[in-house]
Amino acid sequence: MCCPHHTIHNFARGQNSRLRFEAHPRPGQKGAHIGGEASSSSINLSDASVIPNHLRSFEKCMNLRRLSSRMAEEISRSAAAELRPSVSTSTATATKAKSKSLWPSLLRWIPTSTDHIIAAEKRLLSLVATPYVQERVNIGSGPPGSKVRWFRSASNEERFINTVTFDSKEDSPTLVMVHGYGASQGFFFRNFDALASRFRVIAIDQLGWGGSSRPDFTCKSTEETEAWFIDSLEEWRKAKNLSNFILLGHSFGGYVAAKYALKHPEHVKHLVLVGSAGFSSAEDARNEWIMQFKTTWKGAIINHLWESNFTPQKLIRGLGPWGPKIVRGYTNTRFGARAAGTTLNEHESQLLTDYVYHTLAAKASGELCLKYIFSFGAFARKPLLQSASEWKVPTTFLYGYQDWMNYQGAQEARKDMKVPCEIIRVPEAGHFVFIDNPEGFHSAVMYACRRFLSPNPDNESLPESLTAA
Repeated sequence: MCCPHHTIHNFARGQNSRLRFEAHPRPGQKGAHIGGEASSSSINLSDASVIPNHLRSFEKCMNLRRLSSRMAEEISRSAAAELRPSVSTSTATATKAKSKSLWPSLLRWIPTSTDHIIAAEKRLLSLVATPYVQERVNIGSGPPGSKVRWFRSASNEERFINTVTFDSKEDSPTLVMVHGYGASQGFFFRNFDALASRFRVIAIDQLGWGGSSRPDFTCKSTEETEAWFIDSLEEWRKAKNLSNFILLGHSFGGYVAAKYALKHPEHVKHLVLVGSAGFSSAEDARNEWIMQFKTTWKGAIINHLWESNFTPQKLIRGLGPWGPKIVRGYTNTRFGARAAGTTLNEHESQLLTDYVYHTLAAKASGELCLKYIFSFGAFARKPLLQSASEWKVPTTFLYGYQDWMNYQGAQEARKDMKVPCEIIRVPEAGHFVFIDNPEGFHSAVMYACRRFLSPNPDNESLPESLTAA
């Protein structure tokens, strides 16, 4: 077993790299601790008073913007170079030295890297007691027979999917968990222990997200963008030699999971869609408000930014060393002051904030799918409702009571489905139902998968805390 305190570096090209983590709780500590103190790489920002007075000058602000642009451009090049295999050690060393001499303050401007992501993930998962294996699964350079690499790359560079697999009982059903937009697999940190007691849990970072490879995103259509995620997931499945598994996806991950099941139904035995996006469109009469808002000047500006593919991550990068403060404000508010259910404690909030910052501030890749999959308002350009009659996999929809995603779209889809389908609502939970109400979420998932967990599934009743829609 590898020491869990070692940072993960230099994964061998052409093979999957694995690192096993075991839980060793300290006296008086609940759960496990893996990989150093949480505060070791937390980012502490000073208040606004540290900003030099001369920056208040318009001319100086413009100079700062130009410098920020140059920094961002150089960081993108550096991140891309980091993900490409080096031709030789001497060449890589020379390039690194040259970059350092040219831009001595780069790492202070956007203080993140792939190593930072993996380290932050390890610290966050120190909250999980169940031992796990972390690996980067090689998915090759693109789908077999495709002229499109990951994607339109000039090279045949191999790409990897960051994967964590938790210890489980023998013969436990396999549950593959797919995160949503702007998230990564670490967002399920509150759920791994409970779910691993009944399932063989495997969680991934989608291509272009989290600790997975981040190829240049050059897709130019909805079809290409869907293929980016669906085909990379299928290549990952092949590499892991999986079949007959339960596929769970949250939000945008639910959209990807559903599209994957439509294309590869033979590998998925049950689909669990959590707050899934993609079941309504802007043309739906219930969404008339969005069309009215777009006619206002505010709506026109926001719609322009959307169609220009301006993402929240770009704002975080643009703010440089002030980015972590914005992320901290978001996590403290969303999972603290305005939480729909249980709030994160201070330690959980600190670890999640650190993790979220590094995953958002890293090189832009999968995030650029936004405008091709959804129109302004997060309405699908190719709604899953249109494919409901083609559904071949039994499906369970899960929604928090306060979820901003409309579960009525799932109700409409159910009318056209020819497979078993149920909709479950979880109280005291919003869009991140698995963080807001972990116990309710676990009960809902286990009830949804009762055919694989119980000897008498027909005798299982819906837990009292849940509601069937």
